[in-house]
Amino acid sequence: MEKLKRILLFFDFVSFNSLKLSTLKLGVFTFMFFSSIDFSIAQDDSLVIENFRDRKVVFADLGYTTAPFFLRYPYTSELGKLSYKNNFRLFLGLGFAYKWFSMRVGFPLLNSFRSVDKYGETKQFNLGFDFSFKKWYYDFEFKSVLGYSIQDAYRWDSTYTETKPNQNEASVGTLNFALNAWYFGDKNFKMNALIGKRAHYIRRVHTWYVKGTVNVFGADNNGVPLIPQALQNPANSKTLSSTLSSFDFGLIPGYAYVDRINNWQFSGWFGIGGVIQSKFYTVSEGPRGFLGLAPRYDIRLMGGYSRPEYFIFLLTDFDNKSIRFSDLIYRQYFYSIKIVGGYRFPEKTKKKKK
Repeated sequence: MEKLKRILLFFDFVSFNSLKLSTLKLGVFTFMFFSSIDFSIAQDDSLVIENFRDRKVVFADLGYTTAPFFLRYPYTSELGKLSYKNNFRLFLGLGFAYKWFSMRVGFPLLNSFRSVDKYGETKQFNLGFDFSFKKWYYDFEFKSVLGYSIQDAYRWDSTYTETKPNQNEASVGTLNFALNAWYFGDKNFKMNALIGKRAHYIRRVHTWYVKGTVNVFGADNNGVPLIPQALQNPANSKTLSSTLSSFDFGLIPGYAYVDRINNWQFSGWFGIGGVIQSKFYTVSEGPRGFLGLAPRYDIRLMGGYSRPEYFIFLLTDFDNKSIRFSDLIYRQYFYSIKIVGGYRFPEKTKKKKK
């Protein structure tokens, strides 16, 4: 393992004075653990959910996660947005589930999905786990991305051309730490059956919900301004910042739905709300902080085919983060698409004692 290229995140919750982003050097195999841990109690309504928690389940998944971000600002009369994109990788996951326990290990299949010349190289690290209890579902996630490409750099820098249009920045990194909790109004709306590995639904269920969220996130360029020099405005210190970061918390109310038709199950939820936000940008003189409000929305969709013996599902996840400093806006999106398939071994019958 090579030395760390950058120092780890340190966020001072008392003074909120600094946020530094880092990522670990990934090897050939990336270890992803605690993808999901479910401590739900066996209280499923048999009229709504068919439960397979006493069966051993093996499953595999294939998918990717990407995390582009944008910096909006009136740079020129023709340019109002800079787009930063990462070069993501495909991951293969192998997992096992039984009763309350579930684990998954992921391996990268490709070094870079996109062209390295156009998008550079990206290093990603994801860690997360979740569990449910009664009407509550809890989720923790840590994501870091190192290595971005600024799109269409030829528009302001003549050294780039349409055949080689992008400015690759290996030192630009982003980080996202999230702690979320969903409260579902209907006791039958359970994540274990929604995900479909150890249970699936028998009929339709829909309910209101409230999501509580706490987040630490931002972008960093290791002391160098995030915005290219040709587009910086010396009269506006925000365009010279090397770090944009935020700590926020809030509530998001929404609506959740799941249905099953002829072994086909589809579900999702959507919510919109807001957070109270402490936001910072860092220049050579040091960090500068502000307090404000920011909108948030919560979207998740999934669907597929499930029988007692096997299942296959398409899962999508979408997350958004944003920081607004007057005329400079930082906005990041996290997309995740994954195909999951598995086999449920038959439950062993217990022999009666004579």
